[in-house]
Amino acid sequence: MDFTRKTKWTLGLVLFLLSVLEPLSASVDGISASTIEEISVHVGLIIDTQSWVGKVVDSCISMAISDFYDRNRHYRTKLVLHTGDSEGDPLLLLSHALVLLESVKLDALIVAENSAGLKILSELGSRVKIPVISLFAAAPSLPFSEYPYLLQIGEDDSTRAKIIATLVESFTWRSVVLIYEDNDSARQILSNVITSFEETNVRLAQHFSLLATSTDEEIIQQLKMLMDLQTSVYVVHMSPILTSRLFLNAKRLGMISQGYAWITTDVITNFINSMDPSVIESMQGVVGFKPHIPASKEVRKFAIRWKSKNLNEDQNLQEMELNVYGIWSYEMVQALAAAAERVMTRHPDYVHQETIVNMNFTTIRCSKSGMVFIDEILRSRFNGVNRGIQLTSGRLIPKEFEIVNVFKGERTIGYWNLENGITSIMKEENHTKMVSTSSNKIESVIWPGGTMNIPKGRNLHGKRLRIGVPVNNGFSELINVIRDPQTNEMTVSGFCVDVFKEAIEVLDYEVHYEFIPFVDANGQLAGTYDDLIRQVYYKNYDAVVGDTTIMANRFPYVDFTQPFTDFGIGIVVPKINKSSMWIFLQPLTGGMWITTTAFFVFTGFVVWLIESPINDEFQGSKRQQIGMIFWYSFSTLVFAYKEKLLSNLSKFVVIIWLFAVLVITSSYTATLASMLTVERIQSSSRDNSVGYQFLVPGTIIRSIKIENPKRIQYRSPEEYDDALRRGSKNGGVSAIIDEIPYIKLFLAKYPADYTMIKSKATSGGFGFVFPKGSPLVQDISGAILRLREEEKLQMIENKWFNNTDSVFTNQNSASNPSRLNLHSFGGLFLVTGLSSTSALLICLYQKRRAMTIGNFKFYLNSTIGYVKTLLHSSKLFSDT
Repeated sequence: MDFTRKTKWTLGLVLFLLSVLEPLSASVDGISASTIEEISVHVGLIIDTQSWVGKVVDSCISMAISDFYDRNRHYRTKLVLHTGDSEGDPLLLLSHALVLLESVKLDALIVAENSAGLKILSELGSRVKIPVISLFAAAPSLPFSEYPYLLQIGEDDSTRAKIIATLVESFTWRSVVLIYEDNDSARQILSNVITSFEETNVRLAQHFSLLATSTDEEIIQQLKMLMDLQTSVYVVHMSPILTSRLFLNAKRLGMISQGYAWITTDVITNFINSMDPSVIESMQGVVGFKPHIPASKEVRKFAIRWKSKNLNEDQNLQEMELNVYGIWSYEMVQALAAAAERVMTRHPDYVHQETIVNMNFTTIRCSKSGMVFIDEILRSRFNGVNRGIQLTSGRLIPKEFEIVNVFKGERTIGYWNLENGITSIMKEENHTKMVSTSSNKIESVIWPGGTMNIPKGRNLHGKRLRIGVPVNNGFSELINVIRDPQTNEMTVSGFCVDVFKEAIEVLDYEVHYEFIPFVDANGQLAGTYDDLIRQVYYKNYDAVVGDTTIMANRFPYVDFTQPFTDFGIGIVVPKINKSSMWIFLQPLTGGMWITTTAFFVFTGFVVWLIESPINDEFQGSKRQQIGMIFWYSFSTLVFAYKEKLLSNLSKFVVIIWLFAVLVITSSYTATLASMLTVERIQSSSRDNSVGYQFLVPGTIIRSIKIENPKRIQYRSPEEYDDALRRGSKNGGVSAIIDEIPYIKLFLAKYPADYTMIKSKATSGGFGFVFPKGSPLVQDISGAILRLREEEKLQMIENKWFNNTDSVFTNQNSASNPSRLNLHSFGGLFLVTGLSSTSALLICLYQKRRAMTIGNFKFYLNSTIGYVKTLLHSSKLFSDT
């Protein structure tokens, strides 16, 4: 009984002591937990708090720190932010960075957007050995090997430019206009776009810049200038705030309508869903691109939490949507916090170590843990909201971009990546599958105006082109202007007009135009052709159609299309028959004459030597056999030989020789014809009088060198004919110098009396004239090439030039044809000589086998003696 009572008291006392000691131990644990040293990791954050990117980055970084340490309460490190407002000013950015480095022991520095001071900050980070993290700065990629403390997050302008070039090319546009904000960050895209276009058939027609402070009136003025360019494809790269004003004003001017195309870069496209509804309404039909973040539960949950947090805390962000800037900032800061903890855990000795760096104007503490910190950040795998991204060589660039179309919301129409270019999306069984295709890579786009037809990229806005035409009464086949005396209406016709009309018909868009003759009150040409071309430069005309020559000194003022005529100039002279009495000897040099004659004799000798023992036709007296040698060889010159050959060896020799004769006679004939032609021009030059058309520029006429010519101007083919018939001695001329198209027309009218004896490519032919930078130049040039390939251009020429192919012959372009020399035919003579010699040796070898050695020697000596006798006899024969 006593024992039981003692036991109960003992148990009660134990329970009482345990109840008392439990809270004491808890309090002790609490005291020990609270006494654990917490290490602060100081991070500088410098952003433009008024920009949309700055607002999103600031809110997401704050949220990232809060979320990270809520999940990791046991971590001994904690990021402490020190925020500075750069206000978009690069000098203020650098000032804030220096102040923070001097006043706070920074372990890392984060800057957003501003790219102007990025290189200096990178140098600064290398000096003080802390990571400098650049968020979304539109700057060239700085090499990680040179700036090992710089981490760059976001797209670069080179990638943007490649996407722009691919998009433009996929819609078969050939020229675009770039509109960008005039600041250090945005204007860097210009050079990258130009570089990307060099690898394609796309041309940058023009580029415009707008200041963030531009008024609506200034924006409207710039947009009106865009409308005058006739290019209707615009690429926009600027801040979302300036973009909103741009599109609202473009909508008022009717530029968000059918026929126009607008492409926005990711700087804009990332914020489209955050823009005011009126701005989104003005952007209907826009195509843009932005980094692609695959949809996931984590992204969706994070977006909901971010939106909920901002609705309660930040009035400035209530209307904004979460985008890639926020997600990447969130991931980057969480990776930074995790890396800071790993540095403290794995390298505790580095945490408090520092040195002093003297910057002359200030003293800054230098961290010894910076490189370890960088290494830990680079090892991060970003396994939070946006899984699978990783820093490579200090840079994070999205692997894939999403192409979107704005129409009653934002819808994805395709994707782009560096390896495959544009890839399309195909929905199969309620899931999205990415496939690369060769055509229709982008889903149907709804363009401005609600149309699904791809804009042509050209928009004349209903404008009728004012086309100036010259008056050339002398050569009316090229361009002809007739005024109706009753109605006073002008009718324009001719070869140049027909080519222009056909080229316009080839275009895949409509062009309205009217011809306006360049005439004075008397109906004559109102100045020179240079004056007419300057009217395009002064914007009095939109183009010039006529016999306008493409010349280098005109390019500073206007652009020319591809030439639609032959280019160059020529000389026309009367057809004459007189020539030098001994001109037939000139085609061959002396050495060539001697060598050719020697081979004639050698070939005849070889054939005779082979055939004489077996062929009766090659036998007879010595004089007959000598005559046969010469007769047979020279008869091959005109293929008049009648002797039948019996030996295959002699037939082989003759076949090779006949080929050589054919080549030599053909070359001789061609060279003699050229020399007869040159004689005409030389005789004309000595007559010292040439004519030319008064409209042809003097620089073209002077390009053909004629000694001391007397130049006389004429206006028509009829005047040319009269002057050439009279000749220089009777007040006319001996030759006419003119451009090839005019010469064609002249020879078409007088084909039997005149010929062109010389041409020189010193002019560019005729081309159509347009203002500098006009997109019609490229389109019309392409149309002309197409007409030429389809031979429609030749048909038009035949119509107006009376098919002058049969009478228009450029006999020679050289002023002094070269004589045929031995070197030019060395190979031919070598083949002939080897063939004949080989046949002779084979013949002698065959005879040797049929004889004894003694007989062979006797035969050989007899033959040599016989040959000597023949040669001696031939000498006596020649003396007689």
